[in-house]
Amino acid sequence: MTVAILACAMVTLGTLFYVFYLPGRLQMGPDKTRLAYLQERKDAVYENLRDLNFEHQAGKLPDADYDSLKSSLEEEAAGVLAEMAGLERAAGSGLPNAGRSNTGGINDRPINNGKGARV
Repeated sequence: MTVAILACAMVTLGTLFYVFYLPGRLQMGPDKTRLAYLQERKDAVYENLRDLNFEHQAGKLPDADYDSLKSSLEEEAAGVLAEMAGLERAAGSGLPNAGRSNTGGINDRPINNGKGARV
């Protein structure tokens, strides 16, 4: 009986060690930039649009559902593309906060009201 308990304890300890032990060096993947994340997101949204179009052409999706899903995916794609363009513009101009801006530099320019005065 004590041998069985000892064997169970050893198996339990071995399992806990295997599950919770962290080696001295962890191999992490490469750091992702915001631009790389947005590129992956853009690819995923485009793939979803292609799948949605295929499902609609196959007759598996009603027109109302297709239109609403398509518009939401297109809005998401437009937002991703706008943020990507803003980051690329900011990186090209050498701004220090290139990875944090999502306005694309729109608010950085003065607006001319057409009468020579800047607003």
